[in-house]
Amino acid sequence: MLEHRFVVLTAPSGSGKTTIARRLLEAFPGLRFSVSATTRPPRDGEVDGRDYHFVSVEHFRKMIEAGDLLEWQEVYPGRFYGTPTSELAKDDRVLLLDIDVMGARNIKHLYGDDVLALYIAPPSLAVLEQRLRARGTETEETLAMRLARARVELGMADVFDRVIVNDVLDDAVAETLSLVRAYLNA
Repeated sequence: MLEHRFVVLTAPSGSGKTTIARRLLEAFPGLRFSVSATTRPPRDGEVDGRDYHFVSVEHFRKMIEAGDLLEWQEVYPGRFYGTPTSELAKDDRVLLLDIDVMGARNIKHLYGDDVLALYIAPPSLAVLEQRLRARGTETEETLAMRLARARVELGMADVFDRVIVNDVLDDAVAETLSLVRAYLNA
């Protein structure tokens, strides 16, 4: 297996990490997006193998048993997310992971200084709620679950290398680009 370095973006759902990840990929051709596996259904416009590997719970459990996941979490009841080990074998580019907070913490623990772990924080829970509502993908029940989880995840921000508050997207992107540029050139 190739040795790897990682840039990990993590955040409560709705904080903007996927938007920032896309900007990083545009700016740094030396990064390769690591496609996570998930048991959730695809959202409109998402493509299997590009956005996620969409799999059944049964298939995901088999991946766990076979040791085919670098990290994994049951983020919401019955909704699993994880990083397939096959993502490591593709090439030796720096991997960009857009993953949940617990998974990011696990990757940082496993790989230490080979990981730049960035926590993208919303300016407040109220703003996060507004963003989640604006996406139009949440029911009141799933919104309440996401906000409850966000409260817990916000308390974990200090275990990451840097916290970037995404109040103004262009400012958050600029700060992230600067940190990643320094990491890649180190």
